[in-house]
Amino acid sequence: MDTSQNDLERLLVFEHARRTAEANYSKNPYDAENLTKWGGALLELSQFGDIRDSKKMIKDAISKLDEALGINPTRHETLWYLGNAHTSHAFMSPDHDEAQRYFKSASQCFEKAVNEDPGNELYLNSLQATVKAPELHKELHKHGFGQEAMGGGPSASLNAKSSMKKNNGDLKYDIFGWIILAVGIVAWVGMAKSHVPPPLPR
Repeated sequence: MDTSQNDLERLLVFEHARRTAEANYSKNPYDAENLTKWGGALLELSQFGDIRDSKKMIKDAISKLDEALGINPTRHETLWYLGNAHTSHAFMSPDHDEAQRYFKSASQCFEKAVNEDPGNELYLNSLQATVKAPELHKELHKHGFGQEAMGGGPSASLNAKSSMKKNNGDLKYDIFGWIILAVGIVAWVGMAKSHVPPPLPR
């Protein structure tokens, strides 16, 4: 199966999850788990659009996750998703100071998630990665990732521009790939916990 087919399938899965969460929200707007799923789906979908659409979806995800934390402020999955949303938003921002604010918010979310579930390796790794994120952001934008992503920046030739775009696209997919993997693992574990089969009768 080729990559574009996998991307299409992932897009359909997360769009379905978003729509389901939206429908469930109309029935019960106080379900923190549903809001977390909605925010997670939006975060996943943010990878499929251009930079402006991606930023809008990330902001929407942050809004849903903040709403979920308003209902249940200690929900560690929600805190972790929110940390990822802030991290994603920071990497998309070409402004170093703005990115720093988002990295700081992400770090606080990951720290709270670790406090709520201290043995969770994923949360611990996310917190540790946030320490290195500002330097990675600086390097990415120093090498033109931000200019290409925002559609600006001069280039010497058409070939150089398309090569740079391919490299930046690969980098974007690498970064989002790790985020998706982590989000997918947490979502899978969460669904597995909520769909435990009943014990067999004796």
